[in-house]
Amino acid sequence: MEVDVLNMEGQKVSSVDLPAAIFEAPINIDLMHQAYVRQMANARLGTHKTKGRSEVSGGGRKPWRQKGTGRARQGSTRAPHWVGGGKVHTPKPRDYSQAMPRKMRQAALRSALSAKAAEKGVVVVDALTLPEIKTRRMAMALDRIVGDASALILIPEKNEEYQRVVLSTNNLPDAKTLLVNYLNIRDLLSYDRLIVPLPALAMLDTLLGK
Repeated sequence: MEVDVLNMEGQKVSSVDLPAAIFEAPINIDLMHQAYVRQMANARLGTHKTKGRSEVSGGGRKPWRQKGTGRARQGSTRAPHWVGGGKVHTPKPRDYSQAMPRKMRQAALRSALSAKAAEKGVVVVDALTLPEIKTRRMAMALDRIVGDASALILIPEKNEEYQRVVLSTNNLPDAKTLLVNYLNIRDLLSYDRLIVPLPALAMLDTLLGK
């Protein structure tokens, strides 16, 4: 699949062939859904907790004698049906994480990238450079490259040059920067366009190419 290579002004400077193994892979919706559910589940802390009748304070003494009062028998004022009593069948700390083989995760990413490319959602740029940290400059560049669409920007590495791009993008509500190594199914599906600098495209081919 051949796509145009744009510069920061949104002008075509050349063209490039996207790796077919990554951007023309079979689109497996079920696999993408499984990977998405796994990522969302693994993000859950699972620290929810309520106290049972043995954990709330008070209630150590029987509130009244068993017989002769005319009232219902009670063993503790901290039983679940009492105000201030313990809770029953409520959440306890647990691990929500799900396992998924690495090859399946990679196949899900290839499916998502192929779906994005089929929708003309992959935008290749020759370079991402800014002379200074300036949100306005980055917003203008994104407007020329993708228009009003939201954008996920792949960063090939951490260095001073790309750090200016990252800091200039942080305050933009419809854009996000992400290292190529951290590419994930959730971010891919959450943004309209995927902006890939040429160095990042080469890294993608190394990471996901067969």
